Amino acid sequence: MSKLLTIFGATGQQGGSLINYVLKNSELSELYRIRGITRDTSKPSAVVLRERGVEVVEADLDQPATLTAALAGSYAVFGVTNYWERALKEVEVAQGKAIADASVVAGAELLIWSSLPSVTKISKGKAAFKHFDGKAEVEDYVRTLPIMSVFFMAGWYMQNHIGFMRPQPVGDGTYKLSQTFAPTATLPMIDITDTGKFIAPILLDPTKYNGKNFTCATKFLTPLQLVEGWTKVTGKTVTYSMIDPEEMVSEAMTPEMRAELRKTADLINEYLYFGPTGQADVEWTQAQLKDELTTWEEFVKANEPWFKNV
Repeated sequence: MSKLLTIFGATGQQGGSLINYVLKNSELSELYRIRGITRDTSKPSAVVLRERGVEVVEADLDQPATLTAALAGSYAVFGVTNYWERALKEVEVAQGKAIADASVVAGAELLIWSSLPSVTKISKGKAAFKHFDGKAEVEDYVRTLPIMSVFFMAGWYMQNHIGFMRPQPVGDGTYKLSQTFAPTATLPMIDITDTGKFIAPILLDPTKYNGKNFTCATKFLTPLQLVEGWTKVTGKTVTYSMIDPEEMVSEAMTPEMRAELRKTADLINEYLYFGPTGQADVEWTQAQLKDELTTWEEFVKANEPWFKNV
């Protein structure tokens, strides 16, 4: 009989990608049946999941009492939280610990936690970044619990550039990408729809990877290499400009996001996104995978047109 894999964030980017991958992968779909957790089972994206054979269950991360029942019978749990929904570290930590506690109470054998490295540790206390440190704090907590655990750490979403980090027209037929990173800073780029490719080895052999961190990216690229990719794929000249976070123009950017973006830039410019061992950690992770990862140029091509309505 197949085992139950319960996935939080079922209608989000990471959870949704994992569900899609498992459903399409013949080996995993035989091993696992899927339960997706969402706060609203009536929304269209949840209905679509149900139509694809996913058991969709309603639960609220801010109400821990709802989680144990939602996880009943689970063999494996994928836990993810959205810091940007409330932009409060204490909320994310509480939600993450609630997922972990409920997984243990429900008798699950494996918890895959969507984590990130501790900036406080990487910088030896010189810097802090709530979005990273909160997830890292939950990871430390999970490691103390009586459950197998593996940690999925996603790099810089390629999808960030579809929205408020898009190149903008200069006015002469060319376009400019304006960000807060140094032109030669390295970003670990990941197409977040590849989430399932990274997690597949864990689901196939949890014992082998118990306690491990999967450091997930396709390749480290600089902003200069990003614009080079846009230029090559689209035929439009795209250049790069380093700016202050306050100069970023987007209705989607809240003051909190601007403040955290400044810290992210400082992290990447000085300490690197995944810390000093990031390159080696990504290489180790990729060596565990069976699937080819999406390159930046492939992503750009798949998401054309970029400049039609800009």
